[in-house]
Amino acid sequence: MYDKLRSLLPGALARYVMHFEASIEDAVSNFAKTSPRGIRVLDAGAGETAHKHYFSEQRYCGLDLAVGDKAWDYSKLDVLGDLETLPFPDKTFKAVINIVTLEHVLHPDRVICELGRVLAPGGRFLLVAPLQWEEHQQPHDYGRFTRFALDRLLRQAGFTDISIQPVGGIFRLISRRLLNALQFFPGPLVLVAAVFFAPPAMVLPLLDPLDKNRSFTLGYICSARKPS
Repeated sequence: MYDKLRSLLPGALARYVMHFEASIEDAVSNFAKTSPRGIRVLDAGAGETAHKHYFSEQRYCGLDLAVGDKAWDYSKLDVLGDLETLPFPDKTFKAVINIVTLEHVLHPDRVICELGRVLAPGGRFLLVAPLQWEEHQQPHDYGRFTRFALDRLLRQAGFTDISIQPVGGIFRLISRRLLNALQFFPGPLVLVAAVFFAPPAMVLPLLDPLDKNRSFTLGYICSARKPS
């Protein structure tokens, strides 16, 4: 649904409506731009390697178990592998990204530790994980993460310089849920429903600054570093 909606909207409007996805793309893009040229980068849980193009100046490696979505094309992956037992020696990569994948593993603590193991000292880690998100890639959908759970996972794995930022608050969340609801109206009824649901969905994000704590968030963008 989200990919179709994004393709139908002009660029600026798509970024406004699909704020979570746009924030992820910005975070990955900035992570790539601030990564030294030529370093080895692991995309852990790469899926269809949608983020590969950001790392044209680095040595990108996309790994996935290739079981999440039957409709996806996994042919561009570099390595088929399990995130809990990565097939790489210690300290192989200088940077690692794990983008909305942690909810699809049975033992997230083991995965974070494995990602830390293959990361070289001083290496950087970018992690994106959902909190208020619908089930997806069923049946391989096992959990959601608060900021406190993510902090605990990262600290237990030995990471430092941890930053955990919520992506939007309750008003963006409600806006997203109104747009989600359109999928349940059959045929032409979706146009009738859009008349009632779309206007508030467009206005509500403007109120998001009122939510200071942002406990009602779609998810978190996290950065961390392995100690030198």
